[in-house]
Amino acid sequence: MMASKQKLNAKTIRSMKPEERVKLLNELRNELLKLQTQRARGTLENPGRIRAIKRAIARILTIMNEEARAKSKESGEGKGKAKSK
Repeated sequence: MMASKQKLNAKTIRSMKPEERVKLLNELRNELLKLQTQRARGTLENPGRIRAIKRAIARILTIMNEEARAKSKESGEGKGKAKSK
């Protein structure tokens, strides 16, 4: 898996293409699901891995949201407009 081979810090994630981020995000979510299943069964070997994966997922989502906001700001969306509910 890609996540275990390289360190997933913000710099590494930002250097990825958006498609790579989405792929990695899906892989991490699948791995998290497997680990949570193992935890429920009592066969989990490394409980710290769950926390690391959750943090990596949050880091990826944060960077994706930052870039989406920056893109919308560049295009002028949201300037002077009230929020719609």
